[in-house]
Amino acid sequence: MPQESLPLLELCGISKSFGGVAALTDVDFTLQRGEVHGLVGENGAGKSTLMKIIAGVHAHYDGTMRLAGDPVRFRSARDARDAGIGMVHQELSIVPNLSVAENVLLGVQPTNWMGLVDWRAMMRIAAEQLHELGIDIDPRTRVGSLPLGLQQMVELARVLFSGARIIILDEPTSALSPPEVERLFALLRRVRDSGRSIVFISHFLDDVLRVSDTITIFRNGRRIETAANSGIDKGWIIERMIGSGHEELQESYTGEIALGSPAEAKVVMRTQSISSPGAFQDVSLEICAGEVLGIYGFMGSGQLELARALFGKISLSAGQLFIDGVATVLHSTAQARRNGLAFVPESRRSMLFAQEPVYRNVSISILDRISWFWVKPTRERAIAELQINRLQIRPPLPDRKLATLSGGNQQKVALAKWLTHLPKVLLLSEPTRGMDVGAKDDVLQIVKSLRSQGIGVVVVSTEPETVLALADRILVMKRGRISQEFRNETVSKDRLLAAA
Repeated sequence: MPQESLPLLELCGISKSFGGVAALTDVDFTLQRGEVHGLVGENGAGKSTLMKIIAGVHAHYDGTMRLAGDPVRFRSARDARDAGIGMVHQELSIVPNLSVAENVLLGVQPTNWMGLVDWRAMMRIAAEQLHELGIDIDPRTRVGSLPLGLQQMVELARVLFSGARIIILDEPTSALSPPEVERLFALLRRVRDSGRSIVFISHFLDDVLRVSDTITIFRNGRRIETAANSGIDKGWIIERMIGSGHEELQESYTGEIALGSPAEAKVVMRTQSISSPGAFQDVSLEICAGEVLGIYGFMGSGQLELARALFGKISLSAGQLFIDGVATVLHSTAQARRNGLAFVPESRRSMLFAQEPVYRNVSISILDRISWFWVKPTRERAIAELQINRLQIRPPLPDRKLATLSGGNQQKVALAKWLTHLPKVLLLSEPTRGMDVGAKDDVLQIVKSLRSQGIGVVVVSTEPETVLALADRILVMKRGRISQEFRNETVSKDRLLAAA
């Protein structure tokens, strides 16, 4: 059979376990030439594990893999890259202290006749490649100083221009604004039309349906169904991903949500015309006990910086902050914690320790409460086990390294860290970023339980589905200001997008 008529990539009977727990069971997967193949499923369903096998991250597994008809078994990520396979992981692997150009051309820097890096050529090539993506960034800029969405585009540029014939994108749109998503989709179509193939993993079902030629659904480590993207919709996908029992979350994907705040609730935090230069201006809001306040906006609208300011991570240049009616100036996050505030940032890496066990990640915020002179691991484990059971963290193993958990379960650990001692106000920045429908539903139930305990919860997100599924009241931010408030009314995703 001519090689051109064979699938570009074919996996048969792939199985993979971690510590006796099956992550994949007898999975078949085929990627055609010049195809965008969408991959969906709950956290822990096996999507990322299968892609890491393809990308050489996991070298030990059962089953066979063929690349353009030839049997292959990659022993490392370098083997996969050498074979023309590139992957952009959900947790970015950019080097924050290097420049944009150094990240885009990492490992393939141009050199001069002396074998030294040709910095002028590097800047020029990186600028040209970024221009093709429609990104206007000075290639000399330090990547760590960029917003998360632009950091993601820099990593995409590195893989897309590496010459890879198979490109695996794990949650590529999770930190992008709608214009950035459109730019990315246009680029992916050009890449596909050039004959290269793309695996597109995402929990944004609209994005999967818009960009994919074929869609595969995973559940519990198995491939449930593969279908051409013709005549199928979100309802069809959700039904196969999670089945029944998630009607409320499904409404946030497909319909309208009725908002309703608790009557006569106590105001636990209030701001009056607060500002922070270059981030947000003249923001006044109230957070009530037993209420979930959603703050929505596109990337760069200021809502993420607002959440940091409310926790004392960013200084205010104007305005006042009141906690339980008392004017308060937060000089540090430690002071914010003492005032009953808790904060889960959008980046799990910044608050968790990937190589430490789950129980240590859970107990780290209350060590001063559970020990005077030395830490007792038995006490730490007992506290962690309580939260593991409460939040349904999977697998339920307190000694398991955090890095081996799925993204959704790592996010639950991030929540558990603060729920060992309940705060007055819990600030959640992008709490479901990169999470699947089922994991988002788990977060929904967790937040509801906190609301019923009288905690004021602030959900800050660029995902309209998340805000709609969780919030009792919604503020929309645009260019650093509150553009609209929704309360005691019916609101849809379209209305949020229009207000932003």
